[in-house]
Amino acid sequence: MTDLSLVELSSRLDQAATTRITIPPLTEQTELTENAAYQIQRGVVDARIGRGARLLGGKLGLTSRAKQIAMGVDEPLYGFVTSDMLADGSELDLDALIHPRVEPEIAFVLAEPVQGPDATAADVLGATSYVCAALDVIDSRYHGFSFTHLDAIADNASSAGFALGTDLVRPTLDLAAVGCLLDVDGVIADSASGAAVLGHPAASVAFMANALARRGQRLEAGWVVLSGGLTAPVPMKPGSTVTASVTGIGSVSLSGVKI
Repeated sequence: MTDLSLVELSSRLDQAATTRITIPPLTEQTELTENAAYQIQRGVVDARIGRGARLLGGKLGLTSRAKQIAMGVDEPLYGFVTSDMLADGSELDLDALIHPRVEPEIAFVLAEPVQGPDATAADVLGATSYVCAALDVIDSRYHGFSFTHLDAIADNASSAGFALGTDLVRPTLDLAAVGCLLDVDGVIADSASGAAVLGHPAASVAFMANALARRGQRLEAGWVVLSGGLTAPVPMKPGSTVTASVTGIGSVSLSGVKI
């Protein structure tokens, strides 16, 4: 695969996102390796930055064993979040998305860099300024929200948006033991504990630090890192409000609107 073809594939994904017209999975169009998929992802993120967005941090996907088994893989994947993905207030503009879904997460805001390849959950906790409740908006650019592991990597881990709670908590509580409730229009849709994310959310963040080290990168001070979905995602519909509440950390809500 040539560098030019990687650029072309990044452009196809970026165009799908900006036009809201889905494309076939890249693995149906060409052969992909994991390294090539992450290079395509970098091109997708660079396109956003080229339009004026700022790199804000990272996010994890496929952090539950059930999701890994369903995708036929044995480790998570990661992507990046940019300033144009951060929800403005509590509303999410659905006109800018294709088939959005939302999942509750615990977000880490780093005070110090985290460098792999041997980063641990303890290293992450020591580098973290605070944690907060978060909602991660995922929105595949592929037909029918159907894709392989490598397709998801290339599509920047299906990143589309996120919202952060306003309660900022030092990471001194047991994040594996905290409970999370996902509420849709006042009805509990799902629940989980922090251990649903690789046994501990900080272990998920450490995974990203170690994976980045293989590509000469690290988690930077000031970054926000979404540690992975605590429950299965729910569709985001016009007029609906989704709320994630995490014990001891706080809550965050998003309402779907068409502007």
